[in-house]
Amino acid sequence: MVCVLLPLSSLLLLMPLSSTATSQLFAAATAGQAGPNAVHALALCRGDFANDTACRDCVAASFQDAQRTCPYHKTAAVYYDYDDNSQKPGCLLGFSSENAFLSPAASITGNGTLFESWTSQQQQNISGADAFAADVQELLNGTAHDAAAATNRRFATAIMDSVSGGGGIRRTLYSLAQCTPDLSAGDCLACLQRIVGMVDAAKSGGGRVLLLRCNIRFEAFMFFDQPMRRIIPSSRAPPVPAPTGNRHGIQPWVIAISVAASVALIASCFIVYCRRLRTRHRKGKLRLPEMRHAHGMQGGDELVWEMEVDFSDFSVFDYHQILEATGDFSQENKLGEGGFGSVYKGRFPEGMEVAVKRLASHSGQGFMEFKNEVELIAKLQHRNLVRLLGCCSQGEEKILVYEYLPNKSLDFFIFDENRKTLIDWNKCLAIIEGIAEGLLYLHKHSRLRVIHPDLKPSNILLDSEMNPKISDFGLAKIFSSNDTEENTTRRVVGT
Repeated sequence: MVCVLLPLSSLLLLMPLSSTATSQLFAAATAGQAGPNAVHALALCRGDFANDTACRDCVAASFQDAQRTCPYHKTAAVYYDYDDNSQKPGCLLGFSSENAFLSPAASITGNGTLFESWTSQQQQNISGADAFAADVQELLNGTAHDAAAATNRRFATAIMDSVSGGGGIRRTLYSLAQCTPDLSAGDCLACLQRIVGMVDAAKSGGGRVLLLRCNIRFEAFMFFDQPMRRIIPSSRAPPVPAPTGNRHGIQPWVIAISVAASVALIASCFIVYCRRLRTRHRKGKLRLPEMRHAHGMQGGDELVWEMEVDFSDFSVFDYHQILEATGDFSQENKLGEGGFGSVYKGRFPEGMEVAVKRLASHSGQGFMEFKNEVELIAKLQHRNLVRLLGCCSQGEEKILVYEYLPNKSLDFFIFDENRKTLIDWNKCLAIIEGIAEGLLYLHKHSRLRVIHPDLKPSNILLDSEMNPKISDFGLAKIFSSNDTEENTTRRVVGT
């Protein structure tokens, strides 16, 4: 327990607070008449603890310890750390006679640090310390954004595999961020970013900072049950060590063997590449014998779909692969539904996540039309367009497989009072520029000019770094590259 002498009066008036902890594991109340005799208090339990009773017990114990340890003070804060052995929840109790005590803005900007502690560590070199510190900052900032976006408890945990230093030292880092749930998303993020700035990871291997309204912690060991997500560091690969030794002492036969081995290795890689390329082209052919009669084919004919794309990342998936990836198109994997069909989240056995668009049977597309449209979409490649990874066609089922973008669409943020504060002006400007670049590519620089007729926030998806990608081209006008007048063909080039 940490008690900060911040004073105390009329504490017993606030005892009912300990029984009002809700599913948010948070409560705030005022007791007494307005003026100097009023007492304002708040209590917060750690967000990953599901037992409300244990939370109330922790808060009640905090009141008792505050009376005993901090008597005759008008402002006090009591912090209980999480007990890994007894699984007791960590909790925070704060109270004051100051009228602005429960004001979120005053709590964020006015209160000093209640508690902080650090785990010292010895870094092997300066570059290792800098790389580690950069990874920690990225981890804490990512966790802070997750906590601010969590509307219920303003709580998040994360994990990162950090590789830092010239020796390529690998460490698994764990982080936690929490705000009081009554803060807006913007206030929560501001509070957390304030204390993230206090962290000097180059000199510490772990630690925590606690304010009244928010707190963070990171360690090289897991101090919570399960991380909510894994953050991939954008840090650099370990640098290649500079060669040492005297090259003038190398014998000619050593050079000859090295050159021969290098040539053999390159030749082997080229052969493997050619074989894989042939395999890719085989994957680009879809044999659909069950559709012969539908297209008036004779008994010995086959319908072969050969993808006319000039890159090797496109795949024609088996229908059973799609069923397995989406859990038979289960409702829990459903991301949304539009005029052309439903979208499902899918995960392949190797771990790759995708967005699966299952076209509606009334979409009006026959097989050959579907084939032509997919070949067209596959040729549209730009960093601000949602990438088409592959497709599937079996009988009446026509399916498109896109890259999965975790941050949903732009309307998810800008039309929500809490989440819209997560997009500051700089990020907003970057999103606008990204959308403009994607449209410029579609309208001017793509192989066929594509006019997007239905550009709206729900059709702007956001990747893990909040970069925009245009989706759902819908019913568009397709110009050939030489068209300068509105002699157009109207075609469905998206879903």
